[in-house]
Parts: sequence; C-alpha cells; structure tokens
Amino acid sequence: MKRNWEGLVLKAMGGRDFRLTVLGTESVDGHYQRLLFDDGGLLTAYGTHPTMWIRLWFDNGGRAHQRAYTLVDPDPATGRFTLEFALHDGCAANWAAAATVGDTIDATVQGSAFQLPDPAPEHLYLVGDAASLPAVNSLLDAGADIPATVWLEYAHEGEKALTPRARAHHDVTWVPRRDAGRHLVDTVREALPAAGSAHYWLACEAATTRDLTRHLRRTLGVGKHQLTSLGYWRAA
Repeated sequence: MKRNWEGLVLKAMGGRDFRLTVLGTESVDGHYQRLLFDDGGLLTAYGTHPTMWIRLWFDNGGRAHQRAYTLVDPDPATGRFTLEFALHDGCAANWAAAATVGDTIDATVQGSAFQLPDPAPEHLYLVGDAASLPAVNSLLDAGADIPATVWLEYAHEGEKALTPRARAHHDVTWVPRRDAGRHLVDTVREALPAAGSAHYWLACEAATTRDLTRHLRRTLGVGKHQLTSLGYWRAA
C-alpha cells in the first residue's frame, strides 16, 4: 500500500515507522475492540510518556489512510501495548474488528510529546470524551497522587464502556453531548474555579476545545504553561 502525501510529510518531519503485530484481541461490551500489540521496537526507541500516541496506516479502498491512537499501558520491558478502537463504520474500525493474532500494521511515531509539569501541579482539570479517554487515563495514572476533576462527554451510552481510572481523589463526571457540544462547554465553564496552581488538559471536539481554551486564557487568566489543549476530532 503506497503512502499518500501525509506519509511523505511525516517522513520529512522526522517520523519513524514500525511494524506492529497483533498478539491478542478482546471485545469491550460490543462497542470497542481492544488489541494487544508487539511494538516492533517502538518503545525501546522512544520510551513512554503520558498521552503517548502513534499513527496507524489503514488500507482504505487501495489508498493509505492514517489515524492517531493513544497507547494504553505501554510496557518497554515486554515491548507491548494495547490500543482501543471504537467500533463504527470506517476502515480503521473494520480492520480492528476483523484483526486476528499474527496480523500486522504499520505505525508512524511523530509529534507525540507531553510530560506533567515539574513540580507537580496541585490539581488537574481534564476535559475529554470517549475518543480521548485513553489519554485521560494515562494522565490519571501518571499523576496518581494529584487530585483531579474530569469531565467526559459522551454521545451515547455505549461510549461509556471504557472505564476511567479514577482514584478516591479523582472526581469524574460524564456529560451527554447536546447542542453540538455547548452543554459540555457550559457545564465546565460553570464549574471551573479561578486559575490557581493547576494544570488544565483539554482534548475533545475541535470547536469545544477552542471555546474552553478561550475561556481559560481570557476569562480565568490561565497561563500558557498551565494549559494543554488539542482538538481530537471535528464535528461534520
């Protein structure tokens, strides 16, 4: 399968390719497919960090199509990690649903870099959804001792099949997607306190992420070093 222009751009920007091998498959409540992979040397080459993600290359009717996925429980000692695929119509979901042990897929590492601030913030405020829940969970694991407030948007009940890794000092609220994301924006804006010694991490629909980022920066006065925001997907 020949790569498209995206593959050329990633290569020019220093992207490095690895061949992943499926080691195990598991259905999660019929809404997700969880695949265990051998990393093909990826973790040895790059190590790990919270919210670490890679790009997978799928065959979409003879054309290369790339999608980004967050690593779940990456283990450099064994060279293994898990990826979780939402099951809906599309070449990535179709590939994951049909994958069997021994299947391979190409992955590119380029652009993934995040570390929690040092010294650790007094509080984490995380806003995400089903797509970014693996990344949220990696932050809750990495900052296991840090109090956290989490809002997760969901479009239907099946999206809650994946479980937040919350401890006793982590407050998680699932928020239904309404009014093109406006309900999540209003819910979070009403609950966020004035800026303090905290870190804010936003990764949801692009317009929602922009709106909340603007509120944090302009209204609450959150500094750039306290804020990480990413538009994970874009509403049609």
